[in-house]
Amino acid sequence: MVKDLVIRREMPEDYREVERMVREAFWNLYVPGCNEHYLAHVMRGHKDFIGELDLVAELRGRIVGNVMYTKSTLKDERGREKEILTFGPVSVLPGFQRRGIGKALLNYSFEKAAELGHDAVVIFGNPGNYVSMGFKSCKRFRVCLENGVFPCAMLVKELKEGVFDGKWWVYHESPVFNIDERAAAEFDREFEEKEKGTRPSQEEFYIYSHSIIRDI
Repeated sequence: MVKDLVIRREMPEDYREVERMVREAFWNLYVPGCNEHYLAHVMRGHKDFIGELDLVAELRGRIVGNVMYTKSTLKDERGREKEILTFGPVSVLPGFQRRGIGKALLNYSFEKAAELGHDAVVIFGNPGNYVSMGFKSCKRFRVCLENGVFPCAMLVKELKEGVFDGKWWVYHESPVFNIDERAAAEFDREFEEKEKGTRPSQEEFYIYSHSIIRDI
């Protein structure tokens, strides 16, 4: 772990600092501007939010990273549901990235999630950021969307080996991720003004988010 890094539960007095940090981390990353800080804001009060896995990384008294988890569900071929986890937003403050803070934070959260009895995590993300942490393609576990599609960006991690049991599973994320864009824009006005712009990472995000895995 990074020297002097402390990982702990987020407290109410941290909320605004965390939202500001999330905004800095995601600004212009995937689209011009961002709404991840609004997601963090509304997620805390949602029924699917898991407070025990709402974590921050603190370095010498300053919050430099965070991760938040919600419940999601999988349905098998017979319509039976299985509760799993999804994390996000997960962020590290610019200037502190590429130091192992995000990795330490996530590994700690995986251990805590397993201790709480959770056995799997499904996310959407850049595979290059997550395969080294044990995430695999959703297709390897036969986890797909309702239309039968296996997105390249949908990744799965077992917290307990063999939990998917060879069945077909359909992923359903929490409705908290259905962001009200107008409300998000209004919330963003509470923060200091920042210029929206384009970055190469936005095209990378577009490619991953619109790519699917097909059998050859």
